[in-house]
Amino acid sequence: MARAGLSPDAIVDLALQIIDEEGPTAVTLSAVAGRAGVATPSLYKHVRNLAELNTRVSVRVMDELADRLREVVLGHSGAQALRAFMNAWRGYVVAHPGRYAAMIQASSPELAEAGGRLIDIVLAVLRAYGLEGADAIHATRCLRAAVHGFAVLETVGGFGLPVDLDDSYELLTQMIISGLPKPAQDHADGR
Repeated sequence: MARAGLSPDAIVDLALQIIDEEGPTAVTLSAVAGRAGVATPSLYKHVRNLAELNTRVSVRVMDELADRLREVVLGHSGAQALRAFMNAWRGYVVAHPGRYAAMIQASSPELAEAGGRLIDIVLAVLRAYGLEGADAIHATRCLRAAVHGFAVLETVGGFGLPVDLDDSYELLTQMIISGLPKPAQDHADGR
């Protein structure tokens, strides 16, 4: 890539290539500059430091995840939307373990907008269950912990017993769904 082709987005693209091929710990400004065919100081015109690059990578990953989640829940509600949401989140982590591992998990002002997109999708899915305010936040945290924990353990080989992981994940999904109040639609239908 020629120097003229550098931009913050192009640098993130290069960092993601490194992450996909070698893992998140391989991302350094020197490695990215090497991929770009420039000296490391050339990157400073586009990113201040490695911390900013890591934040930009996190935003990109959150945006990719949010796009995928929004796509699968669109037009669905209740258990169908929640199941699609959980399966898509796990699917993203399994398909892109390095990217997911590179994503900064702590909240920060720099990640607020991208993180807000993810939260808005979860809250929209949970609205069908009549959850709002603090109840919706508690459910969001539980849902995130369950999906994140399972998917990360799966990608690092944390489930060693010879029992089908898809069956285990379906059980987790059913446990989450059955632990929530009945969707408002079910109440309206008399179910």
